[in-house]
Amino acid sequence: MSSPDLAADLAVTDFARVAAAHPDPAFPHFHPRPAQGWINDPNGISYINGRYHVFFQYNPESARHHKIAWGHVSSADLVRWEEHPVALRPQDGGPDEYGCWTGVVTDDGGVPTAAYSGVRGDGGHSQVVISRGSPDLVSWHQDGHVAASMPADPQVTAVRDPFIFRLNGKRYAMQGAGLASGHAALLLYTVEDLADWKYQGVWLTSGNPVAAAHTPAEIWECPQLVRVPSDTDDDAWVMMFSLWLSGDHHEHANGVGHLIGSLAEDPTTGLPVFTPQAGGKSDLGRDFYAPQIVQLQDGAGAGAPHPPASSSALAALAEPKALLWGWANEGPGRDGRRGRTQDGIDAAGWAGVLTHPRLLSVVDGSLAVSPAPEVDAYRGTLLASGAAGDVELPPYAEAVVTAPSGGPDALAGDAVVELSLVGDDSPAGQPVFSGALAAGEELRVFVDASLVEVYRSGSVATTLRAYPAPGERWVLRLPEGAAADAWQLEQPK
Repeated sequence: MSSPDLAADLAVTDFARVAAAHPDPAFPHFHPRPAQGWINDPNGISYINGRYHVFFQYNPESARHHKIAWGHVSSADLVRWEEHPVALRPQDGGPDEYGCWTGVVTDDGGVPTAAYSGVRGDGGHSQVVISRGSPDLVSWHQDGHVAASMPADPQVTAVRDPFIFRLNGKRYAMQGAGLASGHAALLLYTVEDLADWKYQGVWLTSGNPVAAAHTPAEIWECPQLVRVPSDTDDDAWVMMFSLWLSGDHHEHANGVGHLIGSLAEDPTTGLPVFTPQAGGKSDLGRDFYAPQIVQLQDGAGAGAPHPPASSSALAALAEPKALLWGWANEGPGRDGRRGRTQDGIDAAGWAGVLTHPRLLSVVDGSLAVSPAPEVDAYRGTLLASGAAGDVELPPYAEAVVTAPSGGPDALAGDAVVELSLVGDDSPAGQPVFSGALAAGEELRVFVDASLVEVYRSGSVATTLRAYPAPGERWVLRLPEGAAADAWQLEQPK
C-alpha cells in the first residue's frame, strides 16, 4: 500500500477545537467523537501508513440509534485526533439499507477493505458486506457486494459482527451468533478471497464449560481474537465477546467477557482450533460494551516508534501487541448514580463516547488492561503530589492513587477509594466509583467531563458515566495510608 502524505489534502476537523467550543459541560475533551449525533461500537480500527484509524457506528442526524453509518477519526500519535467525513452510509435498496453495523478494516492486497454487517431491513438477517477504500481510508466505494450471507444451517438463528484473523499465514474470519439451543456461538470461515467467504460451521459455543463460566450470553456480539504478550514464555490468545441477552436495549447486564487460551491448527482439517483455559470480565463498569481490538506489529504503537506499516504485515508477529477501544453509552442511572434521561440526551444533541486506547497483556493467567502510554501526553499542570484524604479534581483530570507495599497493616481499616460528585448542599455527594485498594496496588483515575475510567494495576478497567450538576465538583476520597498525584488534563502543544 502506498504512503500518501496524510497531513495534506484531507477534509478533516481538529477534535481539540471542536471539544473546546462545545457548549455542553458533559462533553468529553480528551476522547474523540463528533460534536453532534449518536455513536456506539468502535469499528474498523487499523494502523496503516503510520496512522491509527478508528471508525465507529454513527448517526449524524440525531442523538438516537437509527440509520447507522460509520464515522471516522484518525491520529498519528493516539493523542491529536482529526475527524474525517462519514465513511460508510446505508445504501437505498442495498444489503446495508437498514444500517452499516459492526465490522473491521483490513489490507486486501494493498487496498483498504471494510468487512461489516449489513442489514436490509428492521428484523432482517445480517450479511457480510465489503467496501473498498482509498489509500488514506477517507473515501470509500460501496457497491453492495455481499461476501457471506446467513448460513444455511438450521441451528443458527442470528449472526453478526465479522472479525478477521490470521494463523500460520492463512486468513480466517469469524462471526458472533445465536443458536436454536439458546447458546451463543462463533461461526468460522476460511477467507482465501475476501469477496467470497467459505462457511466452515459452528466453531465454539457457550456450552463449553470455560465459556459458560465466563462469557454467558444468548448471542456473542463483536467477537475479537488477538495474540497478546504474557508473563510466561508463550504468548496468549485472547477472545473477547459482548454478551447479548434478549431484552437488551443498550443496557447490557452481562457486559463484556473474555476467554484466554491457545490457538493451533488441527492436523486433520487444517482449520484453527481455539482451546479456552481461563476467562473473566473485560471491564467492571456497566457503561462499557462492544469493544474492538487492533493487533499491532512489533514496534508499532503503544509507546514505540511509528514506522509505516500495513495490516498485511501482521501475519508474522514477533512480539504481539493489541490495543482496545470500547464504547461508553449515556448512562441512564445505575448503581445509585444519577443518569441522563432521553429528553436530556435529545437536548444535548449527542450520545456515546469511546474510551481511551487500552493496552492488553496477560499477567498471572489473567487479563491486564492499562491505558496506552501515549495518553500520558495529556498530563498538564501538576495539581497535587502525595496528597492524602479528600482530593478535589477539576472536570478534566488524571489521578494516580498508590498504596504502600507491605503487610496487611500497610493500609488502615477498610481501604476503599471513592470518587464522588460533591456539592455545597450535599457534602456526602453522589458516589460514582468505589473500589478496594490493596497494599502495593495502584489505581489510575481519569475524569473527562462525564466519562470516568479507572485502571487497576494487573487487572481490568472500570468504565462509568456520570453527569455533574451545576456547582458540583469531583472529589477523590482516599483511605488512610494511600496517596495520590493529580494532574489537570491539557491538550499537548
